[in-house]
Amino acid sequence: MPQAPQLTLSAVVLGAPDAQELAGFYRRLLGWKEKYSEPGWVMLQAPDGGAGLSFQTESDYVRPVWPEAPGRQQMMMHLDIHVDDLDASGEHALAAGATLAEFQPQEGVRVYFDPAGHPFCLFLD
Repeated sequence: MPQAPQLTLSAVVLGAPDAQELAGFYRRLLGWKEKYSEPGWVMLQAPDGGAGLSFQTESDYVRPVWPEAPGRQQMMMHLDIHVDDLDASGEHALAAGATLAEFQPQEGVRVYFDPAGHPFCLFLD
């Protein structure tokens, strides 16, 4: 079997009705710096050099629902964000513009929605 080429994940891209707005939320939430920006596209850089987050404006964006519901746009992915203090991190997320999900599936994890409706989880070890 031939050796596979080197592949490196550089970013996760989230679609949104407004890339600039959603990037602003994640800048506030994570404290990451903007690496690149143009109309309809923003890249945030992870401070440790790992994979970043990018945002793309999608004119026909459909907000996902969670938990899933038949016939509705389901989430395609979500972000898991490790925290050291669930309560303080949750307050920070709310102040940045997140919304707490009504349904919470387990202890030690809190599900929030970003301004475009993407779910993300804050979790403890």
